[in-house]
Amino acid sequence: MIAVYWQTAMAWLTQLEPHFAPLQVAIPLIAAPICVLIRQRRIAWFFTLVVTWVTFAIAVALLVQVRSSGDISYAIGGWEPPWGIEYKVDLLSALVLVIVAGIAAAVMPFARVSVEREVPNPRIYLFYTMYLLSLAGLLGITITGDAFNLFVFLEISSLSSYVLISLGRDTRALTAAFRYLILGTLGATFYVIGVGMLYMMTGTLNIADLATRLPALQNLRVVEAALAFLLVGVGLKLALFPLHTWLPNAYAFAPTVATIFIAATATKVSVYVMIRLLYTLFGGTDFFATTGVDEALVGLGMVGMIAAALIAIFQRNVKRLLAYSSVSQIGYMVLGLALGNVAGLTAAILHIVYHALMKAALFMAVGCATTQARVVQIEDLAGLGRQMPVTMASMVVGILSLIGVPLTVGFVSKWYLLQAAFVAGDWAIALVIVASGLIAAVYGWRVIEAAYFTDAPEGRAEVAEAPLSMLVPLWLLTGLCVLLALNAEWTMTLAEEAARALMNGAAAGVVP
Repeated sequence: MIAVYWQTAMAWLTQLEPHFAPLQVAIPLIAAPICVLIRQRRIAWFFTLVVTWVTFAIAVALLVQVRSSGDISYAIGGWEPPWGIEYKVDLLSALVLVIVAGIAAAVMPFARVSVEREVPNPRIYLFYTMYLLSLAGLLGITITGDAFNLFVFLEISSLSSYVLISLGRDTRALTAAFRYLILGTLGATFYVIGVGMLYMMTGTLNIADLATRLPALQNLRVVEAALAFLLVGVGLKLALFPLHTWLPNAYAFAPTVATIFIAATATKVSVYVMIRLLYTLFGGTDFFATTGVDEALVGLGMVGMIAAALIAIFQRNVKRLLAYSSVSQIGYMVLGLALGNVAGLTAAILHIVYHALMKAALFMAVGCATTQARVVQIEDLAGLGRQMPVTMASMVVGILSLIGVPLTVGFVSKWYLLQAAFVAGDWAIALVIVASGLIAAVYGWRVIEAAYFTDAPEGRAEVAEAPLSMLVPLWLLTGLCVLLALNAEWTMTLAEEAARALMNGAAAGVVP
């Protein structure tokens, strides 16, 4: 009987396999309104848990399929591109799909306790609804091959993220969400203006078709203006310094689960969009050589790496400290993609993956401390190294990863970035990378010092370790921060192959 059920399931999966690309987005998108109908918080959590893990399984299947059979192109509704909307999965997008869906799945076991502590009970089902909508939007951004469809998914993800941030008990979350809404809307407006300009000049919205038509139009001011609008819009979305002002308060005052998910996925997907703009959409043009876009992005990336890290040193709120750390780390990614060589692009892709893991683990550790000891400020961590040793050990590993200490994933991506600086022949960039890591050691030490070298305040009740449902996903991600450094060949190979495909496609004027 079991064999019959297994064969039936395998036959069903075989029939679904050609449709995994649209299912990647459709499943969480359809599941979101079902959460509204469920309403009961525990059932809504379990339903979201199942949906996220199914979505993650599909993302892994797509990565395996791309590795074995090459790029996937799926015409929505049977309308072949460029007339219809195309879902396109290559190695880079498959890798980003896995990290986004994987983080979403890992967060859900953690979410049950955390959400119930931080979100009012009548709103919990709405939280999971918005979570699924945000996930669907991020996956859609990553998989779509249509420039305007990307804008639609960008808005789905952004609008749901605004609500996620606002659903906490802290009233300051409303202000943070409103500020994010204003700047996010400006970013989306800039992006859609850029897309409109390109459509006006080419008559197409398909990214692959646009990429073949733009080289003949690259000397037109309208196309240059379109690139500027697109980069500013995406720069706002990814919190590129100095367009980052929405991010610190959004991370600090949102419910912890929202912070974990947004910090680990949303900005990384926006960096992915910037890579697509520069290496796919405009890859066949000479804009890198003629407009100074690369120099501008290198400069902004370096300034962001140093300035945001310096600001992080003076933060007392733990979440705000980690938020400014994220702005600094985004600088690494932008610097890598703007260097214009394989090592730099590989480093940017690696840092997208690795920073998602380390930052999710760090915010999970903060969530455990907040749940058990109401930690808000750095001084609230005093003595927790002895009272919550498992949680605080994870936080130490995450901080070492941010710094880039050997045997952590942060070292791997920063080493590739240093190599890219040497290939470019720019020692100043290498010095900035090292300096930023040293500054990260300063603000990281403040956290470690408070947890391990400061006595617990008198009168504090005994603090227990976090529940197992929170510790397991925390250490799953923490363990990956070490395991993927010790066995980095797999991720490095994927990132380098994706980078070479993008660089070679851009050099040949062919969309990878």
